[in-house]
Amino acid sequence: MDLGQFRLAYWCLIRPHASLVFLIFAIRLAAQNNPAPETWNVYVQATSVGQHHGNFPSPYEGPLSLVGRTEKDISLTSTVFLGWRRHNTQVYFDPEAAGGRGFSATNGIADFTNGEITRVAATTPKPYIARLYITQDFGFGDEREVFASDANQLAGTRPATRYSVTVGRFTLTDFFDNNRYSHDPRTRFLAWATMYNGAWDYAADTRGYTWGWVHEFRTPRWSVRYGSAAEPRTANGPRFDRRIFRDRADQFEGEVDFALRGRPGAIRLLHYENRTRSGNYAEAIRLAEVTGTTPDITAIRRVGTLKYGFGVSADQEIRQDVGVFGRLGWNDGKTESFAFTAIDRLASIGVSVKGTSWRRPEDTAASAFTINGLSGVHALYLALGGLDFLIGDGKLRYGLESIWESYYSAQVQPGVFATFAVQHLVNPAYNRDRGPVWIESVRLHLEWGTGR
Repeated sequence: MDLGQFRLAYWCLIRPHASLVFLIFAIRLAAQNNPAPETWNVYVQATSVGQHHGNFPSPYEGPLSLVGRTEKDISLTSTVFLGWRRHNTQVYFDPEAAGGRGFSATNGIADFTNGEITRVAATTPKPYIARLYITQDFGFGDEREVFASDANQLAGTRPATRYSVTVGRFTLTDFFDNNRYSHDPRTRFLAWATMYNGAWDYAADTRGYTWGWVHEFRTPRWSVRYGSAAEPRTANGPRFDRRIFRDRADQFEGEVDFALRGRPGAIRLLHYENRTRSGNYAEAIRLAEVTGTTPDITAIRRVGTLKYGFGVSADQEIRQDVGVFGRLGWNDGKTESFAFTAIDRLASIGVSVKGTSWRRPEDTAASAFTINGLSGVHALYLALGGLDFLIGDGKLRYGLESIWESYYSAQVQPGVFATFAVQHLVNPAYNRDRGPVWIESVRLHLEWGTGR
């Protein structure tokens, strides 16, 4: 990064967050060991991700391509997590600010390389409400489950067998596809389809949040949950469709927790159905053949268009501080990629190792490999020059998009983590004519909190 780019990053990203940095350290100094349970808590986080990719083979580019020349970009998010409890009722409020940009204006890669970019809608940091929701527990029996203090989690106990209702603003990934080793781009893997199931086109606005409700019935060994949430009006748009009786996202998940040779593990089965004002790839191709134009999915959008899919997520500790995980995903591939990303098929596997054996128990080394694919009609639509909301090279020689990511996260001091990550991307946007691409990332993450 040259001097001019550093100054731009400072004025656009770092300086507006200076007050947050001071707040973080003030909370750190004020923190103390408070007895459980907590009535309230406050946590603060700030995460900055800098990424670089060099020149790569790029014989042609379209309007939504990853550019073949060198790019250096940076993102920054900062969040205050406020939690309050009274009896079995919990309320959470998370004001957040985010800014920066991704490679090629966050275009040209289905499995995009920086998970924090889902929260960025402008280069200059802007504040907004990330979460504002209430959760009510209805307990069964006397057994209690113990929780430690954390962001959006109050220390204390909740009924071990409970029915919970959550209503408000949140991200669906707070409650679904919660893999133990790959779920948070602020502390773990950065790539979109590694942090979450990329074939799950989960409802969200441009920043990754939505409004809705979630119902969950949980026991000590298994749980089931259902969520319904608002969809954006347009693909990856900032405003929501209010016709929720026709256009909305419904998801169902069952989870089983088990012990394999005394080591904890879990498996989750996900099904989702999205109804949106969106298009059908085959219809877009047929219309283009009649009119002699390039296929355009936005020209044949209809209210209530159904998109559905399935996902599997599993994680297993295989020995102390070593765990493995994997995901499988599939959706119909017929209807427009609308809210998350353009992935119809997914397979992912990875390993995560804590640094206990080399006397760095808070450090983590991890590696994962993810393969993404498209349905036949989706690939044909792109080959004929069609565009999705984030990929489109103007033509396509189809191949599976894959990304291998490895990172090392080191605790610099309590509450401060520095991470270096390397990603190798093959066939960006499913195009065998372009790439491969090497991406290097540096992430700085700060977190502290207190409660009482």
